[in-house]
Amino acid sequence: MTSAVITAARDESALSVAQTMRDRGVGSVVVIDDGGEPTAIVTDRDLTLRVIADDRTAAEAPIGECATTPLICGETEMDLEEAAALMVRHRVRRLPVVEPGGGRLAGIVTLDDIAVRTGDLDVARRMTADVIEGALPGFFFHERG
Repeated sequence: MTSAVITAARDESALSVAQTMRDRGVGSVVVIDDGGEPTAIVTDRDLTLRVIADDRTAAEAPIGECATTPLICGETEMDLEEAAALMVRHRVRRLPVVEPGGGRLAGIVTLDDIAVRTGDLDVARRMTADVIEGALPGFFFHERG
């Protein structure tokens, strides 16, 4: 789990969030409510499909309208296998992690984190294929030689 999670308020502009993602070198930002609890996640793909492709003005589009909901979260008590299973079941590549009960954001786990942690590229490939297959069932994969 990465504990340094980049967050944004729901009313921040898509442009501001995109610039933060660029400047911090991340592919996602967790959207939080006024109490600091995570409510949604916005990815580089969300910005492409829900701002640019919809011809919205990024400087004016509130990120809360562009973010993915409902937010699927893991808990700090989970082990790696539970987190991986949750990600595959819900077809997500990024899993915000919250403290049990309180909902306070503690970190985030990504498919890349799992691949590095396990050191098993085959596991990472299978998980990635399962997640993407759920999101894009008509998309076919081929091995690169």
